[in-house]
Amino acid sequence: MRYLASSSLDIRENLAIETYLMEHANLDEPILYFYINSPCIIVGRYQNVLEEINQQYVKDHKIILTRRTSGGGAVYDDLGNVSFSFITKDDGDAVGNFKRFTDPVITALHEMGATGAAMTGRNDLTIDGKKFSGNAMHVEHGRMFSHGTLMYDVDQSVLTKALNVPADKIASKGIKSVRSRVTNLKPHFDAAYQNLTIEAFRDTLAKKILNLDDLADARVYELDDAAQIGIQALSDRYFKNWNWIYGQSPAFSVTRRQHFPAGTVMFSFDVDEGKLTSMQISGDFFGQADIQDVEQALIGTTYEQTAVTNVFSKLDIPRYFGKITIAELVSLLMEQGTTSK
Repeated sequence: MRYLASSSLDIRENLAIETYLMEHANLDEPILYFYINSPCIIVGRYQNVLEEINQQYVKDHKIILTRRTSGGGAVYDDLGNVSFSFITKDDGDAVGNFKRFTDPVITALHEMGATGAAMTGRNDLTIDGKKFSGNAMHVEHGRMFSHGTLMYDVDQSVLTKALNVPADKIASKGIKSVRSRVTNLKPHFDAAYQNLTIEAFRDTLAKKILNLDDLADARVYELDDAAQIGIQALSDRYFKNWNWIYGQSPAFSVTRRQHFPAGTVMFSFDVDEGKLTSMQISGDFFGQADIQDVEQALIGTTYEQTAVTNVFSKLDIPRYFGKITIAELVSLLMEQGTTSK
């Protein structure tokens, strides 16, 4: 088995490396790939972003958001998490067989003292009923990867806020995450493994899985210049691309309502392929012009803050909404705002 540990802390680059390896690497033998990420949220391929994240919190705390190519639910990563990936050929006994790829990880965790670690359900790893790892797969052209997270010392207070969606009325056919009680691995380990740096935790896992005493003996998969160019192209095409992250969300409907000092505004709208496809605006605000002008101006707009702000800036907002400002309208339409039922 070949081995690669990414030096990048950017989830978008790390996912691009994984995708590049699956598509282009020589997989006559599997590759064990590890990566560590700065604070980020990764939504599953078939999820609606707005149903999964607290958009305002994520923006305020500069948490990177991206979408992966595999299915499953949304996860929060930070520098207390290690992600692992087994990249291999699809030999007919791999697709859906999470146990095949998680067993080596569980064995390593047991050796570190987390003897209660086990696979539960289809693709989760838990201890005492609490989840510390979610796993997913992607298969393409007879090649695949199975990857998962390992919460060693994740800031759980951020996790619960970043993935806690306020009570907006959002309805879509996206695959929704199942929220589980979570735990870090650190307190479950023997004392010798409770004060590791995240890099030392990664390296310890790698040595145990590869059955090595020294990682210097690992057969490292080298990324040459051509690979670096390909990785950058994948990162730009997918993992940094607004259309991939937001535009891939299943069609959804949203109702948002907020009371401002100058009156109440309610937006009811549909989004498909990242664009506003319908819009209804109502409320008790004091506008003088026909609000349908605003509705029609918004239809077809990319559902993104800059694009929406640009539409409002071209309209005489006081004529339509009285003393409600552009900033307030954009905040309600784009962020979670305060919803009244």
